[in-house]
Amino acid sequence: MDAAESSRGAAGARKKSWRSELVLAYQSLGVVYGEVVTSPLYVYKSAFAGGDIEHSEGNEEIYGVLSLVFWTLTLITLLKYVLVVLRADDDGEGGTFALYSLICRRVGAGLLPGAGDDLKGQRGGAALPPASSVRTALQQRRELQWLLLLFALLGTSMVIGDGVLTPAVSVLSAVSGLKLSMVDEQHQYVLLPVTCVILVGLFALQHYGTHRVGFLFAPIICLWLLCISIIGVYNIIYWNPHVYKALSPYYMYRFLQKTQYGGWMSLGGILLCVTGSEAMYADLGHFSQSSIKLAFTMVVYPSLILAYMGQAAYISRHHSFEKNHHIGFYVSVPEKIRWPVLGIAILAAVVGSQAVITGTFSVIKQCCSLNCFPRVKIVHTSSTVHGQIYIPEINWILMLLCLALTIGFRDTKHMANAQGLAVITVMIVTTCLMSLVIILCWNKNIVFALSFLLFFGAIEAIYFSASLVKFHEGAWVPIILSFIFLMVMCVWHYGTAKKYEFDVENKVSISWLLNLGPSLGIVRVRGIGLIHTDLISGIPAIFSHFVTNLPAFHQVLVFLCIKSVSVPHVQPEERFLVGRIGLRQYSLYRVVVRYGYRDVQQDSLEFEKTLVSSIAEFIRSGDSDLNGHLDGSDSPYEKLSVISKGLPFQKDGEPEASPESSTPTETNPKLVSSKSRRVRFVLPENAQMNSEVRSELQELTEAREAGMTFIMGRSYMRAKSGSSMIKRIAINFIYEFLMRNSRSPAYAANVPHVSTLEGIIGACRCRSWIHEVCIVFSLYSCV
Repeated sequence: MDAAESSRGAAGARKKSWRSELVLAYQSLGVVYGEVVTSPLYVYKSAFAGGDIEHSEGNEEIYGVLSLVFWTLTLITLLKYVLVVLRADDDGEGGTFALYSLICRRVGAGLLPGAGDDLKGQRGGAALPPASSVRTALQQRRELQWLLLLFALLGTSMVIGDGVLTPAVSVLSAVSGLKLSMVDEQHQYVLLPVTCVILVGLFALQHYGTHRVGFLFAPIICLWLLCISIIGVYNIIYWNPHVYKALSPYYMYRFLQKTQYGGWMSLGGILLCVTGSEAMYADLGHFSQSSIKLAFTMVVYPSLILAYMGQAAYISRHHSFEKNHHIGFYVSVPEKIRWPVLGIAILAAVVGSQAVITGTFSVIKQCCSLNCFPRVKIVHTSSTVHGQIYIPEINWILMLLCLALTIGFRDTKHMANAQGLAVITVMIVTTCLMSLVIILCWNKNIVFALSFLLFFGAIEAIYFSASLVKFHEGAWVPIILSFIFLMVMCVWHYGTAKKYEFDVENKVSISWLLNLGPSLGIVRVRGIGLIHTDLISGIPAIFSHFVTNLPAFHQVLVFLCIKSVSVPHVQPEERFLVGRIGLRQYSLYRVVVRYGYRDVQQDSLEFEKTLVSSIAEFIRSGDSDLNGHLDGSDSPYEKLSVISKGLPFQKDGEPEASPESSTPTETNPKLVSSKSRRVRFVLPENAQMNSEVRSELQELTEAREAGMTFIMGRSYMRAKSGSSMIKRIAINFIYEFLMRNSRSPAYAANVPHVSTLEGIIGACRCRSWIHEVCIVFSLYSCV
């Protein structure tokens, strides 16, 4: 009986698992595949638009294009992405930066400063791969590390460029169906305004978030796929039932043999059939591998093949088009249902654009978290799905660029050339990074990696050359856009890295702190002082300025380092690292708080509570009782311990009547109160503490009641007069401009700025840099 019940329970679990996977697969249709399923709108039109090939009576051209579309979609999207690349997830996340993060953490060759490489050796407890020549070269040669980072940034900048081009191409292609119902004099005054209105409305709705309209996405895409499948089947049966023969690779050979240079030039348009394939990998964190694979293989892939075959079947029986660029999707749609199909196509184009815009937001958030992009405002539009975000500055920049391209080009020919180059560049970057993952992370033989690189790299190189040769016909757009974004990311990362190097080289030694005595040479006042720093070891140079210039400091000082690490998520039990600086009577602590590039930082009140309770747990447990010490430096006074769970707080039932204490510790800082509740930490029942630990906890409790002071340093950099022209331009103009126009750090945005004092207190010269230290006091209100 027990065995039968166990068997029924296992069957029920499997049934529930499959049900959840089917639900995820259905939801992924509206988020992941919006771009790739709208490609039938413009693939054939783009292939014939350049005048490189002509639609002849023998149908060799249309059959060859169909064969190329089929095998490109099968080899690149199905074989490469669905069967191989989707397996290279970084803790469930995908995308260019996920591959870069995966390689850096497994090899230890990252250039981005952070504490992320200390995450328990790390994800999944997997051991590092065995030593190899590739791994050794990446670890020892800094120029290869820079090349790897530049390669990842190149792919990221092209993704951003695709976020500009895809909405313009998709919406304009969908609206172009109006041409068939209007004379030339009418549609030239209608298409452009309608497209611009739809684009403005699309970007204006972004601040509502995809979770508000997400329930509409999947039904629209399902209706669109059903529509193009039925139309495809109808055209195949009615016009050319033998069109399936064109799926043979032989027709590719016949096509290239007849068209030669013209056929090679048309590959830039044929490439658009796989646009959106990268979105399957980039949106991996929103869904699961099995759900994305299920949706593509069972629904998306068959529907696209039927749609392309149906278009080819119709075109093969019609040779009276006025111009080759009129060969498009709408000519194959029966006239009776053309208007409903037009409406569905416009909705599907909007959904596809929405997906790529959201993906652009996610990519830029990853770059910001890893100090590769200026800080921008990130609004989380969903309380449950952290990947759904909105970035106002980027949204309006994308809108302006989309409108500029649409008005400037006025047709899809040049924009399709630009989109093709952006898409194939991202694919080449993914192929190269994936080859390194096969060797370094999957521990496969180098033969497998080279086979993957040569096979897919050769295919993509051919498409890349065909797209690049159309530089003067629109392909210059993604190159210019990617160059601008790449320059911004490189300059920002370089300047941020130099600031971090300066802080490391000029940090104060522990021996200097020991010579100050228990009082640190100043008067200690009530409260907790949080000194924000980028250092995870040593005393920041700014602290020496504080001690020298300020007459008093807080009874408890915490050197707080908030790090964004190159992993998607940091588990709560791994988030806080706590250590002591100097002797116990100093009451100096170091806390490193780690966030993944997809984590959401806590609000100020919740963060303060968790921070203080983690310090209390560190005090209660003692250095010898905590496992997993992480050395912050060579000094025995600095040992960072992972605090999995802090001591809980407990308030007294009655407000304190004493007039001396007037700090509300667990209330909104904007409220003003004359009374407070005394807080204390709840200790385990079997806890045994000596007098020193009890006294230290009591001091921390009193400091918590007195309030917190946030102390942040603001840096200014200038290149030395003898620096090169490139360095002076990069730092004095570009980096300084980005600094002035970027947002404050995420933690600074959550600080309650009630009273602020700002002033320059010193300047230090480091190599070719002048580093000016500016202190900012953001006082926590105590009234």
